[in-house]
Amino acid sequence: MSDTEAVLAPNRYFDRHFDCEAVKILPGEYYATTRDMLIVTVLGSCISVCLRDRDSGIAGMNHFMLPNTIDASDPIGASARYGVFAMELLINHLIKLGGRRQRFEAKVFGGGNVLRGLTASNVGSRNAEFAEEYLRTERIPVVAHDVMGEWPRKVYFFSHEGRVLVRKLRTMHNNTILDREAEYGSRLRDARVAGDVDLFT
Repeated sequence: MSDTEAVLAPNRYFDRHFDCEAVKILPGEYYATTRDMLIVTVLGSCISVCLRDRDSGIAGMNHFMLPNTIDASDPIGASARYGVFAMELLINHLIKLGGRRQRFEAKVFGGGNVLRGLTASNVGSRNAEFAEEYLRTERIPVVAHDVMGEWPRKVYFFSHEGRVLVRKLRTMHNNTILDREAEYGSRLRDARVAGDVDLFT
């Protein structure tokens, strides 16, 4: 890993359509960089936060969801730990790369109601509500969002300029997105967040 980027996303490629270096992130991954890059993900019920230092262009994106199985006696806290962990990892790495917290701005995407069998627990809307509440609490302004609804989304985040393109996937040729998120949700149910992440200030 170079000193100009923090990676938990191995899928690097050159995007011929946009004529630029790109990286694709999957559920549970994130990517942060000082370079002018395209960060791409596909979202169903999951959420992605595109986070950027508006002055330096240091930016990153995560892709996460809250576990579907939560403690009835603690319906927010137990589940939200996973979202807090995902957000703090991204924030910490942006700061390590030279970003300034007071200059951060966010764009939030995803949280669709697309996972069959999980509609009763409103997985997508819980993910979206968590992300926006977390950013409000941390006083990071949300300058754009496209959340909830019934369609998966493909998100293209141009890191330096902060521009985001969102394409709704109204026709899917296979169940890859749904299967990937269902498998990720299963991993979350069986996993524990190992320790806390110290948030840089």
